[in-house]
Amino acid sequence: MSGKRIAENLELIGSEEDAGSRLDVFLADRIGQTRSQVKRLLADGLIAVNGTAVKAGYRLKPGDRISVSIPEPEPLELEPENLELEVIYQDQDLAVVNKPPGLVVHPGAGNTRHTLVNALLYHITDLSGIGGKLRPGIVHRLDKDTSGLMVIAKNDFVHQNLAAQLKARTVKRHYLALVHGIIKDDKGRIEAPIGRHPVDRKKMAVSEQGRPAVTEFEVLEQVNSKYSLVECRLVTGRTHQIRVHLAAINHPIVGDPEYGRKQGNLGAQRQLLHAYYLGFKHPRGEWVEYKTKLPRDFEQILIKARLS
Repeated sequence: MSGKRIAENLELIGSEEDAGSRLDVFLADRIGQTRSQVKRLLADGLIAVNGTAVKAGYRLKPGDRISVSIPEPEPLELEPENLELEVIYQDQDLAVVNKPPGLVVHPGAGNTRHTLVNALLYHITDLSGIGGKLRPGIVHRLDKDTSGLMVIAKNDFVHQNLAAQLKARTVKRHYLALVHGIIKDDKGRIEAPIGRHPVDRKKMAVSEQGRPAVTEFEVLEQVNSKYSLVECRLVTGRTHQIRVHLAAINHPIVGDPEYGRKQGNLGAQRQLLHAYYLGFKHPRGEWVEYKTKLPRDFEQILIKARLS
């Protein structure tokens, strides 16, 4: 058993729906930790199933009792940085921020500077520790070059509550994207499982072996017979989901370096994808929603597309 001081003890019960799920995947969805963090908890003896230590690949059975001990966060070694960050809303429990493009959400191994977390440590006084010392407050993520709204947890109760809402798919996340080509249907629904790319493991791809993924979209504007401005709504939240799904229907996002086209990007320096709307139930009770405008670079490329 780990000698770490315990901040909280959790107990979850496996349901019929959870039967057959890997333990690390189940817990990553339920308690707001990554699979690697779950594996560290397992290695430290802080997770048990029916009172017994198991491995990350353990397959759940209905009625399994999963106990998880969350250790107190280790002292942060990250430096607060006065990076530009728009705080849309803030109270004692959470904050909503407008992440600019080009900003990585959290540090990685050997990289502890110039991230959203560094900016949060400067601009926001309290952050939850459940995500670990490199991810304080981070409940969900945006890609480095995707801009827009994120909710940040300021204590562990709120972090767990928001993570549960994400798991239950009740958080509303709407994005604006400028894509190549004219989408014929005014509205649509893309249902295609997403998994790791079979060759390039840094990328994702539509795959029969992937996890279920659903994106709904609505065409807001057909731009000069060459592009479409679309609103995308996440039903699930897989890595690179909108980018992969739009590319899969042959309408990749303008400027996307991984899933897009080399030509016709109008000088875009990043994928033109912006999380403009965020709605969720505040852990204290009421439904809240926030919106933000297109960032300047997106707006300028959209104007250029209309004139092309």
